[in-house]
Amino acid sequence: MAKKPRKEWSKRKRIIMGSIGVFALIYIAVILWHTFKPLPEGISYKGELHKTDNIEMITDLTFAQDKKGTGMVHELNIFDEVYQMIEEAEDFIVVDFFLFDGFYDEKEDFPKIADTLSSKLADKKKENPDMPIIFITDPLNRGYGSYENEWFKKMREAGVEIVYTDLDPLRDSTPVYSGIYRIFFQWFDIGGKGWIDNAMASDAPKMTVASYMTLLNVKANHRKAVITEKEGMVTSSNPHDASGFHGNIALKVSGPVLNDILEAEEAVSQYSGGPKLPRVDVEKSDGQYEVQYLTEKKILDALLADLENTKKGDKIWLGMFFIAKRDIVTTLIDAANRGVEINVILDPNENSFGQQKSGLPNRPVVQEMVEDTEGKMNVRWYNTVIGQYHTKAIWIQNEEHTIISNGSGNYTDRTLDNYNLEANLRVIAPNDSKLATEMESYFERLWNNEDAMYTVELEEFQDEFTVWQRGLYTIQKLFKVTTY
Repeated sequence: MAKKPRKEWSKRKRIIMGSIGVFALIYIAVILWHTFKPLPEGISYKGELHKTDNIEMITDLTFAQDKKGTGMVHELNIFDEVYQMIEEAEDFIVVDFFLFDGFYDEKEDFPKIADTLSSKLADKKKENPDMPIIFITDPLNRGYGSYENEWFKKMREAGVEIVYTDLDPLRDSTPVYSGIYRIFFQWFDIGGKGWIDNAMASDAPKMTVASYMTLLNVKANHRKAVITEKEGMVTSSNPHDASGFHGNIALKVSGPVLNDILEAEEAVSQYSGGPKLPRVDVEKSDGQYEVQYLTEKKILDALLADLENTKKGDKIWLGMFFIAKRDIVTTLIDAANRGVEINVILDPNENSFGQQKSGLPNRPVVQEMVEDTEGKMNVRWYNTVIGQYHTKAIWIQNEEHTIISNGSGNYTDRTLDNYNLEANLRVIAPNDSKLATEMESYFERLWNNEDAMYTVELEEFQDEFTVWQRGLYTIQKLFKVTTY
């Protein structure tokens, strides 16, 4: 009589263990498939090199005379250029922006970018009802289905076509969570009225549980581009009020490269259920610059090739919000050790929209780069009295030419390994060209603190990391549970 319960328990145990085994196999299979599955057609795009004489650098900077913010100045130009592009457009307007709203909790008089941009696009459509105006964006801006924000509603009601990027066909950058999400949570109904506070700001519309489950996948259409029949702009800036005082760089260009930008944007639009996009009637031209449109991992491939080709005596300026991509870090260390002069300006990762941050990933990465180059790598931190140094630009000069890459792509796995949607312009410029010299002057101004305290010494934020901080950074990298 005593053996029967043991047999029943043994059978139950086999069922439990078998079920766990089946689930583990399904879980691993889901992770592997969604980490390495084919990308939607047209994603990870590499355009041709096109010649042009028309490339312009535009910057946003917030700076002060000291670390307390004395004499703070907001030198903002990028969205004024965007507004002008909209006003001058005659045939079409296509925009693709990641973060677009006016929600924030900080007690600052931020520029009203979301309201201004949405009004200009809505008014343009009302004035020109037959003009195609397409706004491609990330579903974050509607709370992943929890609501429609007022700025998109204004544009939609005016006739602007809104395309919310379908993130599901993209690869999963947080596989440990996304495997569970795809097996269970994705089947939850995202509809219904939200009741959970929005992570973006307390006055933002509330979100549903299902929307938060989607948010935790941490994937995005992170691109930032504007295209008309006359010109195109690729930038690191978002039309987000609370980002209005960030440091950013934009490149504005005209010529045949516009059709490459439109082709790449059309791929996102169409696989997300949006329309085909117009094209520009423009012939190939000559010019002093060669410009190329790159997205996703094609940004990384070109960058690594450009860095690996540097030699002793060459020079690099790097301005970056996040740097953590192992390939890039190693390649920069190797370049510094073979005699390339490398000057790096980084955001200290100290705060994000009023919230204190731990300094990850930049501070441990900087510590590694400085140690592994025995001080040959020159690093300064941007003096972020408010906002962030959100720039994502590199300037590489050798005896023959200067190579510039600028756009939305941070130097991290999520942004450059075919997870997020990203967009950069890569430019090959003569060393004495206006663009090359203007960008070098920009970096020298910040590095040398020519008229303000733009940057501070490495030691300002580079205390030795504790065992706990290093452990946290290692775990985040190992399990891919970062937000950068």
